[in-house]
Amino acid sequence: MILVELSHEEIWPAHDWDTLATRAAMAAIARTPHAELATGPATVEISIRLADDAEVQTLNAQYRQKDKPTNVLSFPMIQADLLDTVGQNSDDGEVLLGDIVLAYETCAREAAEKNISVADHATHLIVHGTLHLLGYDHMVGTEAEAMEAIEIDTLAALGLSDPYLLEED
Repeated sequence: MILVELSHEEIWPAHDWDTLATRAAMAAIARTPHAELATGPATVEISIRLADDAEVQTLNAQYRQKDKPTNVLSFPMIQADLLDTVGQNSDDGEVLLGDIVLAYETCAREAAEKNISVADHATHLIVHGTLHLLGYDHMVGTEAEAMEAIEIDTLAALGLSDPYLLEED
């Protein structure tokens, strides 16, 4: 079972962010070989923080040595090669899969550039961040293509357009 714990700064506009975040994370997980995390007996928690650019810049500098804000950061708590053992190695049946942090000003600017809503862009970034928590990466061509394909499929299932098609226009 997936449990999404969400916190957000007041800068984020009024929206049902809890439902959006849970739907995005669940949809992403369902389209991977780790789909059983969503239905298994262990409670698998994802922490999502809707922050501002300043907070994300601090985290980005601290953990990635990049002193600038970015749209999304992901902090996996489980090594990708150990994901298959999640339900077996938890004393109390609860596991923290990881943290995802989004930066509002950067997300809002990117959404405006793409002519989409902040909610739709945040959905994409939560899907993207969730895939990072599951060990997906986009630094190498074939891995990037695989991750992008899952993102496109997930967003289509959520009724959203291909975000990479929008970037090519």
